[in-house]
Amino acid sequence: MIVKLVVILGAGAVGKMTVGQELAKITGLRLFHNHMSMEILFEVFGFVPRGLPHRLRKLFFEEFVKTDLEGMIFTYLPAFDSEIDMEALDSLVDIFRREGAEVCYVELVAPQEVRLWRNATENRLLHKASKRDVDASNVRLLGEDSNYRTVSNDGEVVFENYVKIDNSELPPNVVAKMIKDRFVL
Repeated sequence: MIVKLVVILGAGAVGKMTVGQELAKITGLRLFHNHMSMEILFEVFGFVPRGLPHRLRKLFFEEFVKTDLEGMIFTYLPAFDSEIDMEALDSLVDIFRREGAEVCYVELVAPQEVRLWRNATENRLLHKASKRDVDASNVRLLGEDSNYRTVSNDGEVVFENYVKIDNSELPPNVVAKMIKDRFVL
């Protein structure tokens, strides 16, 4: 069986987790959204210790590829202008590649005003305790937008099996179906 890894990239509150949830429903792939490794740290420490989320993800990925599960959907907020950030993502993906996994990348994009609205949606707040102080979460989102480039430039992404989707006006189930069809999941 060829294991699959679907990496959903995008800026804060673009809809990565929600699309991932819908994709998991129609493919049987398991969802590991980025905040799963951060919320536990936030709960225990009251903050997210630098570097620890990556180490947790790495351990999780290493254990996942030892299973008989068909594949994983992983969501990630990249800083495309950070070599360190992109290398961190690549090191996680390599865990799957070494096992012969097929890797597919999806980048979701939506304007800031759409993402600020999504930042306070019921589903997001249910699954991400650190976002429940919406005002503070909005400040972090705006800070990320100011300090990092979380949307790729045209032609910049050289991932094999890559698609960029503007999901500003598309419901998550429609985006999930587009991804499923595009990568034959």
